This record gives sequence, structure tokens and C-alpha cells, in this order.
Amino acid sequence: MINIGIDVGKFKHCASVIDDKTGEILIKPFFFNNDQKGFDLFYSKTKQYIHIKHSVGMEDTGHYMINLTNFLLDKKFTVKFINPRSTCLRRKELGMSAKNDRKDSILIAEMLSEKKSWRSVTHTTQETDKLREITRLYYQLQEQQNEDMNRLQRALDIVFPEANKLSWTRYSKAYMQFLAKYPTAASIASEDIRNLRNALKTDGRGRQCKLTAEDIKEAAKCSVGEDNIAVALEVQSIIAIINTRKQQIEKLENKIEEFSLKLNSPIISIPGISHITGMTIIAEIGDIHDFSDAAHLISYAGMEPLVHQSGKYDAAHMPISKHGSRYLRKALYQAVFTVCKYCSTFNAYYTKKRNQGKTHRCAQGHCVRKLLRVIYKLLANNITFDENLVK
Repeated sequence: MINIGIDVGKFKHCASVIDDKTGEILIKPFFFNNDQKGFDLFYSKTKQYIHIKHSVGMEDTGHYMINLTNFLLDKKFTVKFINPRSTCLRRKELGMSAKNDRKDSILIAEMLSEKKSWRSVTHTTQETDKLREITRLYYQLQEQQNEDMNRLQRALDIVFPEANKLSWTRYSKAYMQFLAKYPTAASIASEDIRNLRNALKTDGRGRQCKLTAEDIKEAAKCSVGEDNIAVALEVQSIIAIINTRKQQIEKLENKIEEFSLKLNSPIISIPGISHITGMTIIAEIGDIHDFSDAAHLISYAGMEPLVHQSGKYDAAHMPISKHGSRYLRKALYQAVFTVCKYCSTFNAYYTKKRNQGKTHRCAQGHCVRKLLRVIYKLLANNITFDENLVK
């Protein structure tokens, strides 16, 4: 088989071609630019291998290879992504002190001979990668939203600390609308009550705020908050950011749900798994057939316990490895919380682990591994969830 290794860069890539059987370098490392002319140069040098058994390998890292990958797939090349951890370990194993693009392209080509080091890439997996980008963006915006909400509370603690003691829902439409207009206790205390009443009114359907303008004004008059113009501007700025980001998050939620309905994955049949959580897990796992069994999937998720043995010493309590995607682990822990709530089998398993003396987090970890075994079975066999079959 012909192995074509590409070391990807921002502005240019380096490629080399070797014969898998003999190890002979058929085309010495050459550079080509990350543009159409560069892609055409690569194609002109390697198109002779398209119609024979071949593989084009790149490290599965960064985003610089996305356009190149699409080009290669359109040209009918067989593309594979190599785990960068594998190339790093091989480099150390070979004792390679020097690292440069030419040597890396040859190393990547050699790594294509090892099945466990790479995963196949197709137009279908590229669609999964797009879903991964969307779900990761969703979680990133959610994290930023939480940070800004904390910043908002910090600012309110300075200018109107009594605000959250009042009987209105934090971050509700009325809450955000009112504080955007009157961000400090001083601005509320000095305002006409009729204007305060108007600021509490919200457009559209739904319940109006039960809290009265009189209650807010009374609390503002007795407030110990500082009349600080800088913090007041900060409150208004943060609220504007939160409102804008909320719209973006809702747009992503709708798009993820569209993907989910189109894909119709059996993972959604598990009680307690939403479209967003389910699609995040699907996107982070990729092709389930890349895993030979559920144990490999658990390892890929970074959920297997670490083992530390030396002679007669055997560490009894070790944490999980936590390698791999943090987005996958976050989605799994979010999923298992609701799955244990709505699925009696998982709830009983969680209770069993707690009765064995496990901590809440440890028991959740056991449930996550059980959930991964169930997910592997459903995806590998394309069947829906049946609680009666879960052991």
C-alpha cells in the first residue's frame, strides 16, 4: 500500500510518499502552499496513486487541515486522521531529537501502517465534525454566559446589593430590562414611580412581574449600594452582552435540534437525554465503528480509572484518566444526571454504588461508564433503548 503523509501548517504543508511494504520513499518531502495552487501541486504529484491502494494521513489537530481534507475527499483520495499522541510517542520511541516538517511528514506516512493510530475520514464524518463545531460553540457560549452572569452579580453587589433579595426571578425578562435602565439603587430611588412602573412592563405573552415598582423603590431608598457610575455602566454593558448571547444560544439550540431530527440517532431514545446532550455525545464520539468494543469507547472518553502498580504496591483509589474531549465528559455527566432520574435501572445502579460507600461523584462515574456501554450497544447495532435489556 502507498502511504502519503502530510505535516499540516498554517501557510504551507509538507508531504512525502512511501511504499508501505518496502519502506522506500517514493516521493521525497516537498512543500505546497495552503491555497488552490498548492493543492493543485500536491494533486499533480500524487494523482498517480489514487487508483491503487493508498492512504493520505494527517494529524488530527487544529483546523488548518479542514480545507485540504475537503479537497482530498473531492479528488477521491482515502483520507485518515492520526492521533497526535501516537506520533508524539513514536517520535520518543525512535529517539528522534530533531523535529522538522520533512521528518514529520515521513513519520506520519509510517504511522498509517498502524491501525490503532488513525481514524478514517469521509464526507459523512466531515458532517459529524461540523456538528462537533456547533455543539462545542454552544457549550463555549454557555460557559461565557455563566461567567458574565457572575460578573453581573458582582457589580450589583456594589451598586444595589438588595436587588436579589426582592421577589423577582433572577435573569428574567423584567429583571434584565429594569436593571438595564436603572442599574443602581441611587438611580431607582431618585426616579419617578410612573417611569419605574413602565420599566417593569414586558412585551409579549407570559406573566408580568409580580414585584411592584413601589417595592423596588423602597428597597433602593434603604440600600447601602454605592452610587458608582463606572459600575453602573458595567451593569448595563453586561446585560446587553447577556441578552445578545442568549439569542445566539437559542439559534444554536434550534440548529442542533435540526441535526438531531435529521440524524434520528437511537441515543435520543434513552430517557433523559436531550437533543443537545445527545448530539454532543454523537459529535464527540464520531464513527462508533472506530471502536472495537465499549471498553475502547470508555477509554476514549477518558472515563477509565487510572492504574498505578509497582511490585507489590497497587494503588487502591485512583482518579479517571480524563484524557480526550472535555466536552464529551461534560455532556456525559449532564446526561447521566437526568438518565438516573428518569430511568429506574440507572437509578438503582447509582443507589447501589452509594450504598457500597462510593461518593456521589464516584457513583456518577460508574453510571457514566454504564451509560457508555449502553450507547455503544445502541449505536453499533442501530437499535433503540429498551430498559428491560439493560443489566
